[in-house]
Amino acid sequence: MRRFHPKGDLLCTFILLVLLCLLLYAHHALTPGWEAWRLEERATSSRALLGAVTESQESNSQARLQPKAQPKAQPRAPLKPQPKPQAQSKPQAKPQPQRKPQGQGQGQGQQKGKGAQKAQQPPAPMVTRPPFNFEEYLLNKDNRDFKQLIDQPNKCTERTGEPPYLLIAIKSVAADFHKRQVVRRTWGREGVFENGVQVETVFLLGVPQNKSSLPLWDRLLAYESRTFRDILLWDFDDTFFNLTLKETHFLKWVNTTCPDVKFIFKGDADVYVNIDNILEMLRDQDANGDLFVGDIIFHARPIRRRSSKYFVPEIVYGQGIYPSYAGGGGFVMSGFTARRLHRACQEVEIFPIDDVFLGMCLLRIGLEPSRHEGFRTFGIVKPSAAPNLQVFDPCFYRELMVVHSLTVPQIWLMWNLLHDPQLTCHTRVSPTSSDFKWRGKLSATPKSLPVTPRAPQAVEVEADYGVDVFVRH
Repeated sequence: MRRFHPKGDLLCTFILLVLLCLLLYAHHALTPGWEAWRLEERATSSRALLGAVTESQESNSQARLQPKAQPKAQPRAPLKPQPKPQAQSKPQAKPQPQRKPQGQGQGQGQQKGKGAQKAQQPPAPMVTRPPFNFEEYLLNKDNRDFKQLIDQPNKCTERTGEPPYLLIAIKSVAADFHKRQVVRRTWGREGVFENGVQVETVFLLGVPQNKSSLPLWDRLLAYESRTFRDILLWDFDDTFFNLTLKETHFLKWVNTTCPDVKFIFKGDADVYVNIDNILEMLRDQDANGDLFVGDIIFHARPIRRRSSKYFVPEIVYGQGIYPSYAGGGGFVMSGFTARRLHRACQEVEIFPIDDVFLGMCLLRIGLEPSRHEGFRTFGIVKPSAAPNLQVFDPCFYRELMVVHSLTVPQIWLMWNLLHDPQLTCHTRVSPTSSDFKWRGKLSATPKSLPVTPRAPQAVEVEADYGVDVFVRH
């Protein structure tokens, strides 16, 4: 026969009551989070799902602190469908604790209705935003002075004590070490060449915008700077629309650190440059006078298409035509012109496209840039009459100065092909059959070209280029 133990039975009953209370409390505390979780099951973005759970928990805690305000919050329901992609889940998760006093069926019906609204909202984030950030530009466009993190104060005097004849400045980014290295080992080599011509090279960089994609980037650049002594780094984000800051800060660096440089070549890291042809062209030029030579674009119009990389709204630039400017692949200017441009940069409002901004500065000082047919910043275009023509040929590049958009292997290969002593070029009436003189080519491109401008998008075939199979872009 079973004996009755009052103390043990009471203790077990008390423990069961405590467990029941804990379960009820847990159910009460976790129900809003699970409701928000079920609400976001149909959402396509995991980030929105996580945001809904977080916001519902925050609103639950606020509802506990202010229980009397729950009935007044229901009129805010019409504000829930606001199409804000960045806070897609916030307006839908906050009202969850407020619906708890309602009936079970009514709450589930509202959840289904909100789920239907959620299914209709995914097209909202698909609205394409322009690559140009208007707010950031308007807020920061007057910031012109940024700290220089890496400098080369003795770059222009440490080799011979004299200023360099030609300074090569290349726009680069921190991650493109392979591009900088191929420039150092090919056409961008430093040193003193024949006739005492001294050439120096620097690379212009900003701070990587996504630092997590390049761990230890600052230490790597510091080591690269100590090794090659050619890195110039400034403390601004290295983005497309900040290339203008590279322009202004480089001109400031030239004005303070290398004011007596005779000529400057400035370009990109993905170009091939025939330095011999550039030096030959500069042989008869005056370093103490104005000179700005490149692939000049006349009467270009601002691009108003929002999907374009070069989109510029009318609020930023309201005029219909840009001033004449050089394609950013590469151009040559004298040190005298660089010093004048530095002063003009302080007076011209910052513009997000660096090539056009430099054209505005040229217009400010009253200098018309000179177009040279040896600068091919849009590459070598195949003629329609010969679509299978092989344009990657050293006999073509031998007669040019700058060719844009080449890969690292292409630059390395073209450099070795052009410096092959056994290279022979046989064309019917090509200048390569004799000594090529670029000095005469510059005089053959008069400044009267802007009088009969052409649109930069037009493609015209020049008669004198028909034999050499070159096409004006």
